[in-house]
Amino acid sequence: MITAVDTSVLLDVFGADPSFGERSANALRRCTAEGSLIACPIVWAEVSAAFSAESEAQEALEKLRVSFSPLDPGCSLGSGQAWRAYRAAGGARTRVIADFLIAAHARTHADRLLSRDRGFYRRYFEHLHVLDPSAS
Repeated sequence: MITAVDTSVLLDVFGADPSFGERSANALRRCTAEGSLIACPIVWAEVSAAFSAESEAQEALEKLRVSFSPLDPGCSLGSGQAWRAYRAAGGARTRVIADFLIAAHARTHADRLLSRDRGFYRRYFEHLHVLDPSAS
């Protein structure tokens, strides 16, 4: 089983979030036991911003066994269409295209997405299985 990991879950763990850190860490352990973890370039970039050096971010991701998984043209085009539908339905600019790229990548390259953002992803990517560590 391949699990794509969203930024929110990783930052919960790396930042020792008092509300979600433990649940996110437990979910990552379960997903690792069931298969592999991947994250797209957007997630790697967002996580990197939480560290003072690129090497620290890479080491932290590798320690959790989160593999870098590139985007492809299909993910990029699919995310653009989902963004278009979101905006046409009156979606505010509080969501950025990066969120759509993360979901499209997970839908294409993984069996599920580990994220605390389940409502948004489920609404615009209905065939994407979302695992929410905060729901347990």
